[in-house]
Amino acid sequence: VQLQASGGGLVQAGGSLRLSCTASRIIVSIATMGWYRQAPGKQLELVATITSGGSTTYADSVKGRFTISRDNAKNTVFLEMNSVQPEDTAVYYCNAVSTFRYWGQGTQVTVSS
Repeated sequence: VQLQASGGGLVQAGGSLRLSCTASRIIVSIATMGWYRQAPGKQLELVATITSGGSTTYADSVKGRFTISRDNAKNTVFLEMNSVQPEDTAVYYCNAVSTFRYWGQGTQVTVSS
């Protein structure tokens, strides 16, 4: 199983980014997919998840700003990040849970003030 995350970069506070996670050898429509992040010196934090049934959950810190979605035809999960803040700076990891848990390689998001 491979999870390829992309879309990170440098963005100004108040701006937007869209992260993508394309999966191979696992079907995102039947897995619970998630985005996690880890800021320097901090623990890994759950950002958002989407279940096979389409139910979503969000960390309180991103509710109303971030949206997780899934394109089953492309076997890809997205994280739409709006109104980003410097505290959103972190490495973002894609995660898939089916029979086992799988992790992508991470993509850096840096928000400048």
